[in-house]
Amino acid sequence: MIRALVFDFDGVILDTETPFFRSWQEIYQEHGYDLSLQGWGSMLGSSSDPEGPYDQLEEHIGAPIEREAIRSRRSSREMDLLENEAILPGVESVILEGRSWGLKLAVASSSERNWVTSHLKQFDLMSHFECIMCAEDVHFTKPYPDLYEAVCRALDLRPVQAIAFEDTLNGILAAKRAGLYCVAIPNPITRHLPMLEADMVVSSLLDVKLEELIEKVENRS
Repeated sequence: MIRALVFDFDGVILDTETPFFRSWQEIYQEHGYDLSLQGWGSMLGSSSDPEGPYDQLEEHIGAPIEREAIRSRRSSREMDLLENEAILPGVESVILEGRSWGLKLAVASSSERNWVTSHLKQFDLMSHFECIMCAEDVHFTKPYPDLYEAVCRALDLRPVQAIAFEDTLNGILAAKRAGLYCVAIPNPITRHLPMLEADMVVSSLLDVKLEELIEKVENRS
């Protein structure tokens, strides 16, 4: 029996991925390079500030960069862009329907706890989640299964009793490696990537009919 829904945060609850990409894109353009989406997807979902873009920029320039200065400026720009973002379509309806079914709700995010909780509080979603696992809570973030395994331990359930909602390849791999059924909801940045490891792919959480989804998962088991 399905007992829990586990949400990734970045790109599933709030589209932070687009501001993240755009902030890096602007920095690359300053150095005379166009940052394309090709290859970008592999960097998403494993950290809120992966080293890959810094490494890639240094490779393009052929010299070291002032990483901390770029980190600070890029982060500030990302926050500016995030001001225009709202909770993604369908998030609140799935949360409320899940609660009406008596399901436990959790977040499994590779980002830092303060990043996740500050946004959840801003949108008045914090109280819905019984468990929030973030980068500080595990040794290895996505694509390793540690975050999902930690959620399952905290909620006292087996992985087959939970459904994960993810938007990146690293997130999908983490959920599947932990043994959860995984629904992929690609965001504008990951939409061009194949999501072959996911059990189901939907364009939006608005497309998720929870009763039908639970019935499908339980019948498959």
